[in-house]
Amino acid sequence: MANDAAPNDLQPNLFRWLLRRREAGIFVALVGLMALITLAQPRFATSGNLYLVFRQVAYTAIVALGVFFVILTGGIDLSVGSIVGLSGVICGWVMSTKPPFAPCLAWPPWLAVAFGLLAGALVGAFNGAIVSYVGVTPFIVTLGAMGMAKGLVLVLSRGETVLGIPESFQRAGVIDICGIPLPVIVLLAVAVVVHVSLTYTVFGRRVYAVGGNEEATRLSGINVRRVKFLTYVVAGVLSSITGVLFIARFNSAQANAGFGMELDAIAAAVIGGTSLMGGQGTVPGVLIGAMIMGVIRNGLVLMQVSSYWQELIIGAIIVLAAILDIVRSRRR
Repeated sequence: MANDAAPNDLQPNLFRWLLRRREAGIFVALVGLMALITLAQPRFATSGNLYLVFRQVAYTAIVALGVFFVILTGGIDLSVGSIVGLSGVICGWVMSTKPPFAPCLAWPPWLAVAFGLLAGALVGAFNGAIVSYVGVTPFIVTLGAMGMAKGLVLVLSRGETVLGIPESFQRAGVIDICGIPLPVIVLLAVAVVVHVSLTYTVFGRRVYAVGGNEEATRLSGINVRRVKFLTYVVAGVLSSITGVLFIARFNSAQANAGFGMELDAIAAAVIGGTSLMGGQGTVPGVLIGAMIMGVIRNGLVLMQVSSYWQELIIGAIIVLAAILDIVRSRRR
C-alpha cells in the first residue's frame, strides 16, 4: 500500500515545492503580463513577433547573467553595456582589416572573436582589480569604466559603423537550429554553464558566501578579493559575447551598440529575484526577469507608445524592482 501511495504523494509535494520557489511568482507575473499585452495588441502572440522577442531577450539575458555574478557578491557593474559596444567594435575592426604581413589575406573570424572576448575580460579585470584590491566603491569604478569604454569605442571607430564583416560571419546572424535563433541557443548554453558553476562548484558557493556575509567568508579563510575580482571578469566576458553576437545580427559593428543595456540587465536580475544586497538569486529567475523586460519593451512598441514614455516606464520599473528588493530583504 505504501508503495502505491508514493507516486500520488509525489505530485502534491512537487507542486508545493514549485510554489515555494522564488521564481514561481515571477513566472506567474510574466504569463499574466503576456496575456494582458495580447489582449491589448493581438499581434504580440504571433509566432513571428515571439521569435523577435526571444531573440532580443537573449542579448539582454546574456549580459544580465554576467551582472548576476557581480550582484551576488553585493557589487554592481554599470560598464557592461559599454563593454558590449567596445568588444563588438574591436572584433569588427579586426575582421575588417588585413594582416600587415599578408595584405592579400584577412584575419580569421575566430581570432577576431577572441580579441573581442579578451577586450571584455580586460575591462572586467580592470573593474575587479580596483574594486577588490584597491577598495573603491563598485558604483564609482564601473561608472568610470563605462565612460572610458564609451570613449574608447568612439576613438577606435571615430563614431562610425565598422563595415567589411566577412560574409561567412554574417551568415551566423541568420542561423536557426530547429527554428531557434542562434542567440537563444548561445543563451541556453551560457545559462547552463552559469547555473552549473554557481550551484555545483566551489567558486559558485564562494560567490554566494561573499554576498551573504563577506566578513564571515573572509574569516573562514576564503580569498574574498579573488572571488570578487573573478566575478567582474566573468561579467566582462559574458557582455563581450553579446557584443560579438550583435555583429552577426547587424552585419557591422556599431559604435552605439549596447549603450544603455546595463539598465535592462540589472533590472532583469533584480526583477528575477536577485537581491542587490548580495547572496540571493538564481539563473532561472534572471532569465524570467530578462523575459519580462523584453516583453514590456516589445509590448510598448506594438502599442505605439512614444519612445519618451517608454524610457519613463522602464525607469519606473527599475525603481519598483529596487523597492521590492528592499521589501524582500526586510521580510527575510
